[in-house]
Amino acid sequence: MPTEIVLFTRDLRVHDHPALTAAIAASPSVTPLFVLDREILASRYASANRLALLLDALRDLRGALRRRGGDLVVRRGDVGREVALLAGRLGAERVHVSADVSRYARRRTAGLRGIPGVEVVEHEGLTVVPSGSVTTTTGGAYRVFTPYWRRWQTMEPRRPHPAPDRLTLPDDVDPGVIPELAELTDARPAPGRPPGGEDVGRAAAEAFFAADPDPGDRDRPAVDATSRLSLHLHLGTISPTELAVRADPTSAGQGAFVRQLCWREFHVQLLAAEPRLVVDDLRPRGDRWIDDPDGFEAWIEGRTGYPLVDAGMRQLRTEGWMHNRARMVTASFLTKHLRIDWRPGAWHFMDHLVDGDLAVNFGQWQWVAGTGTDPRPNRMLNPTAQSRRHDPQGAYLRRHVPELADVDDDLVHEPWSGGGPGPDGYPAPIVDHGWARGRFLAARGG
Repeated sequence: MPTEIVLFTRDLRVHDHPALTAAIAASPSVTPLFVLDREILASRYASANRLALLLDALRDLRGALRRRGGDLVVRRGDVGREVALLAGRLGAERVHVSADVSRYARRRTAGLRGIPGVEVVEHEGLTVVPSGSVTTTTGGAYRVFTPYWRRWQTMEPRRPHPAPDRLTLPDDVDPGVIPELAELTDARPAPGRPPGGEDVGRAAAEAFFAADPDPGDRDRPAVDATSRLSLHLHLGTISPTELAVRADPTSAGQGAFVRQLCWREFHVQLLAAEPRLVVDDLRPRGDRWIDDPDGFEAWIEGRTGYPLVDAGMRQLRTEGWMHNRARMVTASFLTKHLRIDWRPGAWHFMDHLVDGDLAVNFGQWQWVAGTGTDPRPNRMLNPTAQSRRHDPQGAYLRRHVPELADVDDDLVHEPWSGGGPGPDGYPAPIVDHGWARGRFLAARGG
């Protein structure tokens, strides 16, 4: 009986893996394959932080497969060519792959379908609810979250698949080598980058569910009350379906977490329907963005003079991650205080985020910029008010902006207004909030 090939992409796990389950059910011989795609490796998308996370995940996946009698075959090059070569050598007639929605993923699957004599079978696994199954009454994609959430809740999730007990790799298959990070990039990952892999992801999920944090704490950046599972969801080192089924519906915190899973899927279905989401304004507002290299550099470096903005941007550089409240405030500051185009900001996030996901990152940037799905496109977040509300003691600020370590609690949230640099060289604000708000509302006609 010919071997079944399972092409792993953003589903680097053995638990609840529908494509892997189907392949094992079809044949006792299964060839798990991952291709280090030269097109992606040559793109800006291949940041050092996400590459390091990917290598963690591949090593973990290889170990899990080896413990079950198999292995992970690793190749590097063009995905279609590597699949065709392996299928031809092994006499494989079928390739199983998890369905994905980006323009590139669709093009990759179309290329696989062009391999002579090989059937391509797509399986769900990226989301709890298949992206095309939740549609408006006219059959289109939802552009407003709340009605999508209501509809999403009525959908019955599939039952998660258990991890396989055993699988067998065909004889004489060279598994290949998982490269070191230095072989893929000259850049270095963030010093505080979190580790990746399925074992880490499952342990993090269990710790989150056991802690059952108060949902009110998830907006407090100084409190470790978020799941931090976004990086595992991005590479599929944990199953969103397994998480949704595992969550306790009687827990307010876990219920809020499931809503966040739905928020992720809202953007997935939006990207599936609107591939231009990563390039063009979804809802153009007639913005005339300002070319301000100095302002953009100050924002990148976390030296805007607004403590919450600077804390978020410095956390991004040191950890490859940023608390969601800080993501909203920093994005709002760039697009509405400085009036700088959201696209360079979104790509700067992609350069650093371990959980950098096209659908969620670009969808949220457009939401904050007011060019996407936000029903209040002219809302503008006040960094000082946000800091006082969500980090009242300034613990998050002091953690990431050490210049503010000795500033009184009442003053730590404020931009320095004493003329010239502030405490320990902290910069004066690069723009006045009131003036910036007036400029923004005038530009938007609001």
